[in-house]
Amino acid sequence: MLANKKAFSMGMTLLISFAGVFFLIMMPIFGDGMTGLDFSDDLFNKLSKGSSYFIPAVKEQIKEFDGKQAKVTVKLKSEDDAKTAQALLGKAGFNAPATGDSLAVDVDLGKLLSKVVEDSDLMYKDDGAKVGAFYGLSGDADGKKAMKAWWGFLAGMIKPLQKEKQVPMANAVNLVNQKAIEPAYNFYGIKAESILDKIPTAAGLLIFYVIYTMWYGFGIFEVFNGIGLSMSKSKIKKEV
Repeated sequence: MLANKKAFSMGMTLLISFAGVFFLIMMPIFGDGMTGLDFSDDLFNKLSKGSSYFIPAVKEQIKEFDGKQAKVTVKLKSEDDAKTAQALLGKAGFNAPATGDSLAVDVDLGKLLSKVVEDSDLMYKDDGAKVGAFYGLSGDADGKKAMKAWWGFLAGMIKPLQKEKQVPMANAVNLVNQKAIEPAYNFYGIKAESILDKIPTAAGLLIFYVIYTMWYGFGIFEVFNGIGLSMSKSKIKKEV
C-alpha cells in the first residue's frame, strides 16, 4: 500500500526519464561517433592539456643552471633502466659510466635539463616521432619510452643532489619532471584546447551534470516518500 501515490508517481517519472536520458548518453551519437561520456571525457582532457603548457616558464627557470656541474651517482631501478638512461645521455652528448644499476653523472645541469625540456616540448606538441627517431630506442616510434626513461633518470637524481646540499638543483630537476615531462607524456596524442574557446560547451556540461545528479536524487526521494520511507523530525513527547 502506497503512503503517497502522487509522490511515488512523481519519483517513478523522474527515475524513468533519468534512465531514458542515460540511455541516450550511452549512444554513439555525439561528435565522431562518441558516447556522451566519451565526448565529455575527450573535451575535458583537451582543456586540461591546454592549461598544462608550462614549458616556456620552465625554460626560463632552468637558465640559471647553465654551466653548473651536477656530480652525483644515480641509482636506477634495474641494470636495464641504467643502460637505457646511459643510452639517452650518450645521444644527448653526455658521458655517464655505468656500474650495475647506477650511473656516475657529471654533467652541465642546465644543458641536460634544456635537452629534456626540448624533448618534452616536442612530445607536448604530439611530435614524438622526432624524439623516438633521435634516441632510436627499440619499439619507441612515438618517443614515450625515451621520455619515461628521462623521467626515471631525473627522479633518481633528486635525492643524491639533496644529500650533496644542492637543493636548488634538485628542485630544478623535480620541476622539469613535474611541469615538462609529465604533462607532455600524459597528454600525448590529445589535442590541446583553450577553455576560452569552449566556455559554452564546458559550462553546459557542468550545468547538466548538476541538474542530472539532482534529477536522480529527487527521483529517489519521491519514491521513498511515496512508499512511506521519508525522514522527518520526531516529535518530542511531553511528560504529563
